[in-house]
Amino acid sequence: MAKAFEQPIYVTRPLLPDITDVTERIKKVWDSKQLTNFGAQHDELSRQLENHLEVEHISMFSNGTMALLLGLKALKLTGEVITTPFTFPATVQALDWNNLTPVFCDIDPETFNIDADKIEALITEKTSAILGVHVFGNPCDVEKIQAIADKHNLKVIYDGAHAFGSKINGEPISSFGDMTMFSFHATKLFNTIEGGALTYNDPELGRQLDLLRNFGLANAEEVVLSGLNAKMNEVQAGVGIEVLQVVEGERRKRHTIKKAYEENLSDIDGIRILTKLEDESSSYQYFVIEIDEVVFGQSRDTVHQELQKYKVFARKYFYPLCSDFEWYSELPSARPENLPNAKRAVQQVLAMPYYGDLPIESVKAICEIIRELHVAQESVSQL
Repeated sequence: MAKAFEQPIYVTRPLLPDITDVTERIKKVWDSKQLTNFGAQHDELSRQLENHLEVEHISMFSNGTMALLLGLKALKLTGEVITTPFTFPATVQALDWNNLTPVFCDIDPETFNIDADKIEALITEKTSAILGVHVFGNPCDVEKIQAIADKHNLKVIYDGAHAFGSKINGEPISSFGDMTMFSFHATKLFNTIEGGALTYNDPELGRQLDLLRNFGLANAEEVVLSGLNAKMNEVQAGVGIEVLQVVEGERRKRHTIKKAYEENLSDIDGIRILTKLEDESSSYQYFVIEIDEVVFGQSRDTVHQELQKYKVFARKYFYPLCSDFEWYSELPSARPENLPNAKRAVQQVLAMPYYGDLPIESVKAICEIIRELHVAQESVSQL
């Protein structure tokens, strides 16, 4: 019989570099006497990220939500934006703050990304863009989405919060669309404690973003547009520089943990692994499973609750659906009958504990708890 862990195991832990290295980096900030406003640490991290992500242009922000919000603003979008209901609230909140109406498109039942085959039917004269999310690091069907956008003269933005450093057929994931947002929140593979970035190919967008993230200031005496304060500060950037040095090591550790999960879950009926990608195709951000209640014998919610009894805190990610928010209740695209795959997915998905320092023995023990839940239900069914 599986036993409860002595200490809680959470869905993730922040990737923390050696405190000595961080202290030395912060000392440089203190010595400079510049804590924000695009200092040396900000510029160095920006250069390093351009190289790491293989992008031509990057703008960094205080957090990913502000990055996406101002990125949408820079693109001068209007009217409606087709997006997915199966995402973190920030994706659609960024639309709200730009006075854009989300049009929810159902998801692909295999990848849980926006279903590219259902996008075109949702396009109207008010549509200005498609906002896709690389859910759990699984890439959207970027070629099909781009073909639709080109046909209808639409912008394409990707929420890449789960896709840091991953590639599609050898191409950096940020190569696709007009803009990609990355989150550098503490829960992400790469973090700056809080933070985010936009990558893009059009340098004019960079000039707009420079203004938008800094109050619209063209210089000390000229304000040329209405902006916000969304700058990444020097402490964030300094921490990010040190975190970036250990990201590849973390990826290797997570690869090993992923294999352990796969070896111990693959033969359990009713469990499907959603995050199958590996190596450069994977961000190793999350390890996510789908639980088929009919086949497995227990609901996702039951598994989630039972794991907590053993001090294992997985996450129902994403839950609830964005289309279920009260303020979208009147949108035709938010009706449940229009989103059958998303409505099913939100009841079946579970993000498992997944971070480099998670012991393999703990992974095996977590899988054994899940196995016992399945076996217990099988026993009941045979009575």
